[in-house]
Amino acid sequence: MSFHEFGHAWTAKKFGDNTAERMGRLTLNPVAHIDPMGLLMVAIIGFGYAKPVPTDPRNFNSPQASLWISAAGPAMNLILAILCINVFALAATNDLGLLSSQGGLLFFQYMAFINLLLMLFNLLPIGPLDGHYILPYFLSRDLAYKYVRWNHAYGAMVLFGLIMLSLVGLPIFSFLMGVANTITQYLIIV
Repeated sequence: MSFHEFGHAWTAKKFGDNTAERMGRLTLNPVAHIDPMGLLMVAIIGFGYAKPVPTDPRNFNSPQASLWISAAGPAMNLILAILCINVFALAATNDLGLLSSQGGLLFFQYMAFINLLLMLFNLLPIGPLDGHYILPYFLSRDLAYKYVRWNHAYGAMVLFGLIMLSLVGLPIFSFLMGVANTITQYLIIV
């Protein structure tokens, strides 16, 4: 999650907004990104969140800044997944001991899978997820306006409902897990 939030903060700075940097959020230090309730949720149910990176759109130097800043977090997760799976592939090809062991395989596969899952989940265009900032750029102006109003009113409730249904056993997010598993095999480039 620290890399994800760092991606947002770094991209915001590149688009003229140093709000996150001034607040100590342009860092990979996980302490800067901890949200107490989000961390508690991770510990209890295995699912949580980090503090969103603050931005001030008045500082943006491009009309597309919000799109790229929002996409930066999921992009960081994709980069981490690619790095993880390829470090293992390189280690296995060159028989680099612990890195190419069964434990190394599990570690790197899970890291790649978790990062792909975080990427896909954050790209959902509902609630406070990154996808809800991205989708309006691909809609007509009128439809984007309606979508933003709808998501502002109902998006968080829809997201919460999906999470609750998933926690009680309905396979709401099984599709995302399947996609993450499928994508993993296509990330090996070494």
